[in-house]
Amino acid sequence: MILTVTLNTALDITYRVPSLRPHASHRVSEVTERPGGKGVNVARVLAALGHQVTVTGFAGGTTGQILRERLMQVPHLTDALVPVSGTTRRTIAVVDDLSGGTTQLNEPGPTITPAEWSAFQEVYEDLLAGASAVALCGSLPPGIPVGAYAGLIRTARAAGVPALLDTSGAALRRGVAGRPDILKPNTEELAELTGSHEPLRATQDARRRGAGAVVASLGAEGLLALSPEGRWRATPPAALRGNPTGAGDSAVAGLLSGLVDNLPWPDRLTRATALAAATVLAPAAGEFDRQAYEELSGRVTVSAQVPAA
Repeated sequence: MILTVTLNTALDITYRVPSLRPHASHRVSEVTERPGGKGVNVARVLAALGHQVTVTGFAGGTTGQILRERLMQVPHLTDALVPVSGTTRRTIAVVDDLSGGTTQLNEPGPTITPAEWSAFQEVYEDLLAGASAVALCGSLPPGIPVGAYAGLIRTARAAGVPALLDTSGAALRRGVAGRPDILKPNTEELAELTGSHEPLRATQDARRRGAGAVVASLGAEGLLALSPEGRWRATPPAALRGNPTGAGDSAVAGLLSGLVDNLPWPDRLTRATALAAATVLAPAAGEFDRQAYEELSGRVTVSAQVPAA
């Protein structure tokens, strides 16, 4: 079983409009509603690949109930979310069909009480006993200590479970000190963490800060990875027009899938890059175009990279 942790779950709502214009009314041509939050998106992709996945984190209020009802409909996925008194947030993605761009609106999460945080930690420790890997993903809701991820990574290490961390800001800076097995930032998060805007150098710096391996998302340019076994660049065959929401989460799913399948790093990166690209072509976050994924898997280029001086 693969475990994903989403402390700030969400109900993802995607609107499509013919053309998004500031200060104007819009007719929405299509609405989709999915369980969301980074770790939930990761779990849905893993489940679609056939992995047994357990989702934990927090859920509360009417939105949380809708989220949990939707999760029950996903094959291979188990809901182990911890109930809270607050209301799960919503995220709104507005896709502009004319430009292909996406505007994202993220609500804040519910405030988590000390008792709710303690209850989660007990559930998490119990779930690790049956986990082959754990992904710790997304923002921290109000009430959660900024060093929470570092503590959760240490708990996973004590249980012998490899941990992947995908977060940002202070949670990333503090979390990397927990020494995650894999750190998965995008270029902006990597630059914020290391102070370097040169990805080759920044991945090396991030490893020095405690990460076992670093896989940086380069957007349309693919992935850059540094591990004890080497450094690689994975590139999709071409820039894709579509909705990029959730592409990074699909890359995380590909990395975890490759990890538990004991694939070598180049094959893990091929899977992650193809899934990310196939997600850009799908209509909503947490989904991927399976036909595109199978086609793109044979067209991803993975090359060894020379380390930064």
